[in-house]
Amino acid sequence: MAEQRETKGKNAWYKAVIIITVLGITAIVALVTTAVLQNKPLLQKYKYGIVLDAGSSHTAVYIYEWPAEKDNDTGRVQQTHSCKVQGAGISSYSVFPGQAGASLKSCMKEAESLIPLSRHHETPLYLGATAGMRLLRMENQSLSDQVLWSVEEVLRSSPFSYQGARIITGQEEGAFGWVTVNYLSDRLKQGSGTTGALDLGGASTQISFVANQDVAEESAENAVTFRLYGNDYFLYTHSFLCYGKDQALKLALAQQTQSGDSSVLDPCFHPGYSVDRSYFSVYSSPCVMAGKPLVSRDSFTHVGAGNASLCQEVVRRIFNFSSCSFSRCSFNRVYQPPLQGPFGAFSAFYFVMNFLNLTSGSLESSREKLERYCSRPWTQIKQQHPDVKEKYLAEYCFSGSYILSLLTDGYNFTSDTWTDITFIKKISGSDAGWTLGYMLNLTNMIPAEAPDTPPLPHAGYVTLLFFISLLLFFLLFLCFRFLRPRRNSQTQMI
Repeated sequence: MAEQRETKGKNAWYKAVIIITVLGITAIVALVTTAVLQNKPLLQKYKYGIVLDAGSSHTAVYIYEWPAEKDNDTGRVQQTHSCKVQGAGISSYSVFPGQAGASLKSCMKEAESLIPLSRHHETPLYLGATAGMRLLRMENQSLSDQVLWSVEEVLRSSPFSYQGARIITGQEEGAFGWVTVNYLSDRLKQGSGTTGALDLGGASTQISFVANQDVAEESAENAVTFRLYGNDYFLYTHSFLCYGKDQALKLALAQQTQSGDSSVLDPCFHPGYSVDRSYFSVYSSPCVMAGKPLVSRDSFTHVGAGNASLCQEVVRRIFNFSSCSFSRCSFNRVYQPPLQGPFGAFSAFYFVMNFLNLTSGSLESSREKLERYCSRPWTQIKQQHPDVKEKYLAEYCFSGSYILSLLTDGYNFTSDTWTDITFIKKISGSDAGWTLGYMLNLTNMIPAEAPDTPPLPHAGYVTLLFFISLLLFFLLFLCFRFLRPRRNSQTQMI
């Protein structure tokens, strides 16, 4: 009888242990599963933003997206699409302002099809006009207003949340280009050294970088301060209106046509190049119209000579290095502190240098390659690039020479610092330029202070929870293990 009772007791004990073990394991699995599911993000949803870059030569529409649950925190904003508007920039519609808005309709329809319908009403829509419209405003305020009204009318009729169309300042263009470059390369969150920004458009050029000295103390108009992710950035930025590559060409041609001759031998164009140009095409811009020569003829013959070294001399004459009222200057009596850190050069800087295969190598090798390129006959150049429009193809020799002179003579890069420049088109899939920085600023997507972070990442939290649960189960098992002999001894005494 005693043995039977003992056997029954053991069986009951084993059953209890098995039941408790199964329940314990089930509880642990349920606990871990709940933790994983609780912390696992739901199906990812996105928010969107649209920025139109109304430049001097063309308009582009950029669509950005970011995780919907991470506004103003750690959500990464990425460019998902870009659409180049057909035709020239909106400033070219000054004669027929109503057509400026109509030119945007195709790209806006494209945006409507790409952004989910449920997000249309909450998607902010911005248009920023740059140097082309600044020049038109200088020339005729009424016409620039009419062009803006035309684009506003079209944008207001879109299903998106229209936030305004305006002519941004050169300082904004430069500063927001700097924000874009450093945001996309994650330098702002890291709080480490930053990258300077070099931007070249058709009508203006911008340089922006964090300087080692107090910019505001010497030139307040070139100083911008940002507080981003808990760090203060004291930025030097300047925009040179009339020094984009298209306007620079007009300045160079104006230098060479002052005598009013019937033909001009230009070292910045290929040998064999010959085109009749009207004086109006050169002097119609506010950048040069004051210097138009008094000539009776309407046109001149533009003849290429193909000499990059002489072209450099022509280009240098469009800069003013004669005087500087500050401790140091770039050109045109504009203050510029010593260059600091690496630089990203984008927009036309990239497109021209990439075409000429000058995005890498030393300054000396770039000059040698450009010399060889410019000396090639115009007929050979056309044969090698049949798909490029002749207007643009003809100007690469000048544009390359201008970029080298602007960066070295103008911005003071040397043979030693030339390799600090990286020519970039995109960073992490997004175009380098001012538009992303502009939207980030207006939507407060970059917090002034660094966001709080949890004590443990999600994976670490789940792992810790699992091991604590495992430890608790092991301790319970030990308790039952030690209790078992005590119960056996009691049974034997009875």
